[in-house]
Amino acid sequence: MEEKYIGVLCSGGDAPGMNAAIRAVTRSAICNGFKVKGIYRGYEGLIAGEVKELTTETVSNTIQRGGTILKTARSKDFMTEAGRQKAYETLKKEKISALIIIGGNGSLSGAYTFANTYADIVCIGLPGTIDNDLYGTDSTIGYDTALNTIVECVDKIRDTATSHDRIFFVEVMGRDAGFLAQNSAIASGAEAAIIPEDRTDADQLEQFINRGFRKTKNSCIVIVSESQKDGGAMHYAERIKKEYPQYEVRVSILGHLQRGGSPSAFDRILASRLGVGAIQALLEGQRNVLIGIHDNEIVYIPFIEAIKGDKPLDKSLIEVLNELSI
Repeated sequence: MEEKYIGVLCSGGDAPGMNAAIRAVTRSAICNGFKVKGIYRGYEGLIAGEVKELTTETVSNTIQRGGTILKTARSKDFMTEAGRQKAYETLKKEKISALIIIGGNGSLSGAYTFANTYADIVCIGLPGTIDNDLYGTDSTIGYDTALNTIVECVDKIRDTATSHDRIFFVEVMGRDAGFLAQNSAIASGAEAAIIPEDRTDADQLEQFINRGFRKTKNSCIVIVSESQKDGGAMHYAERIKKEYPQYEVRVSILGHLQRGGSPSAFDRILASRLGVGAIQALLEGQRNVLIGIHDNEIVYIPFIEAIKGDKPLDKSLIEVLNELSI
């Protein structure tokens, strides 16, 4: 009987906990009688044939490491039919019949397209993105760690803000989703959050200034989701300089600080559970689903729902922040 392998890769931006997920997939697969091959550099590596067998020893001492031992990449070639054909040929050559993809929305969209073209390859997704923007799962791998990293940074920035009576605009990741900004604002005691779901217009900015700069407050911190549309934190800082020149303004863009670091206990446990869940899904005959968590239970979300669904931000969080920032 011909041996068949499970393939695992990371795609898109890295997220803390990806290594814990790779470890869980590998060990759970081996425990259930499968063999595993790791694909390096995501879909790019799949096209190029960068594949190596993984063993229990390969993934030892990785659960605590940030980033991904398999590397990751964003692949333009995989968006083409020719690229996907090359990827398929690699899978057939390596005797991989099931592919587990750890990544975000773009990575799962690629998997969905691929699975619809090559029906003999089973695709399973794991939600690996710090943005927490995948529909159907309460949390994504890396989100909790990134959130804690932001809060740690903002705590330090506040020391400077209060020492100098300044407004600090702190830009965080989450171009299309405000989960990081809104929750880090609450956790760090920030005065406001500017998020895609509740974009601030001129009147709202004025309200925030009037609310945040009363007699009891001479400094404040505003968390801003990055945005190509309006320019993110720099845009709002420029507006303050023009419209409220009496205030001293500073901008801090956290950037890739948010992606790195050792994963939190929550992310290690989540990644481990989801990795085991991926192998269980294969054993149950599932295909083309994202493994998620909802109400602390493992759930299967069809790719089309995960990538098309708009994950709602709990608007009550906005009111919580407003009330606590007086």
